[in-house]
Amino acid sequence: MPIAAVPAYLGREFNEASPGMRFGLLLPIWTDRRDQEREVNHRARAKSNEGDDVKALLKQGMDHAIRQLCQRSRRPLPGLWQKNDFAARDAWKEVKKLSSADRARMQALARRQARAADGLPAVLRLDAVAVAPFTTGLGNEHPLENGFAFLNPYGLPYLPGSGVKGVLRQAARELARGRWGDTLGWSEEKHYALQVGRERVRLSMIDALFGLESRDGDTDHVRGALSFWDVIPQIEGDSLMVEIMTPHQSHYYQSRSDRKSGDSVTPHDSGQPNPICFLTVPPRSRFAFHVVCDVGHLKRLTEPERDGAPDLLANADGDPLWRKLLAAAFEHAFAWLGFGAKTAVGYGAMRRDADAEDRAAKDRVVREAEAQARPAAMSEAMRQIEDFKRAMSQRAQQLQGRRVRPNTQEHERARRLARAALEGSDWTPEEKRAAAEAIEEWLPKVVQADMKDERKKLKLAALRGNA
Repeated sequence: MPIAAVPAYLGREFNEASPGMRFGLLLPIWTDRRDQEREVNHRARAKSNEGDDVKALLKQGMDHAIRQLCQRSRRPLPGLWQKNDFAARDAWKEVKKLSSADRARMQALARRQARAADGLPAVLRLDAVAVAPFTTGLGNEHPLENGFAFLNPYGLPYLPGSGVKGVLRQAARELARGRWGDTLGWSEEKHYALQVGRERVRLSMIDALFGLESRDGDTDHVRGALSFWDVIPQIEGDSLMVEIMTPHQSHYYQSRSDRKSGDSVTPHDSGQPNPICFLTVPPRSRFAFHVVCDVGHLKRLTEPERDGAPDLLANADGDPLWRKLLAAAFEHAFAWLGFGAKTAVGYGAMRRDADAEDRAAKDRVVREAEAQARPAAMSEAMRQIEDFKRAMSQRAQQLQGRRVRPNTQEHERARRLARAALEGSDWTPEEKRAAAEAIEEWLPKVVQADMKDERKKLKLAALRGNA
């Protein structure tokens, strides 16, 4: 059988590998010497002129027969480590399988995202279920003609957050232009302003939430207030799906003359169909969308020409305006735009899953109750550590990758925790180690600190019991 392009000591069975690995590095479609010998013997057994020719070649040895057959223009034998077309057809069966470990990873990632969202002050979660196959990443180069987007290092299908942002921006534009009836609150009027250096940049709702896309030669660049998380589908069933597209004028699209098509490069009805397989996520798979809003960014906006008009943070029926606008854009995208690739022919269509949102809300209430009950069972030392981690996590989310200068309140918070752990007579060795690990993890994420120097100053080695 054809082999994967990996060292021999890895073996040939990759059933426990992730779908992404089986689709990429471990794809068994490359011709082995044994494949060549098997094909030569198969052709030699045929009762035909070709069979007689191959038998004659074999009289001079297998190496000679393989070399001659590889050089033929008609039905050439695949060369060593060349793609094996017959194996490529069988490879799809192996690629699409999902193991119990794959499903466990999908569920674990979904739980991790849900719990990370619980600790954020301004987040919108929407659940959806696919009503059509979903696919993405088809433009990625791959030996099987069409690629697919897998999230590394997990090797699971995913919808990139950048793709979600692009679809919702388009949905907001379509709603704002009023071509679908009610604008649902969206507008392209530049009602807002933001001070950027010495300049005052005018922004619309779409610019404020998604960012201002500057034109060629323009210097006005403004980031949006919204951050879109990657989406990990919870796949229905135990496998992905393989779909087929069949272009009938491939000679025209590729601008080449084809003997089967009459040596013509123009499109016509006698073009040869060319079936091409590609991977999809099956219908009824579930998608959880998370969008985080930078409230501080929206607070810096002004409305110079709309005195008294509601801003994007104003509450409307218990929800800030930005959440209601975004929910409307999602509904429009679910119904008319779709997510991923090939949306023009119906792929990526979804509908909002109210039942899943109700379950998620109930789970969130349970987690919040557990979180409130947990401090009562903690020691005073562990409460201080958890308070430190929570405060630094929230600050890191606000900074969005930036870091504050040394000797700020965030830096002082780490110093206080280190002093409390070093001087506290009732701190256990385990609690001291937990304090050191919390400082080691969160201080460099928030403060521009030289951790080699900070470890000495805060005596983290002593807290770990290594002094």
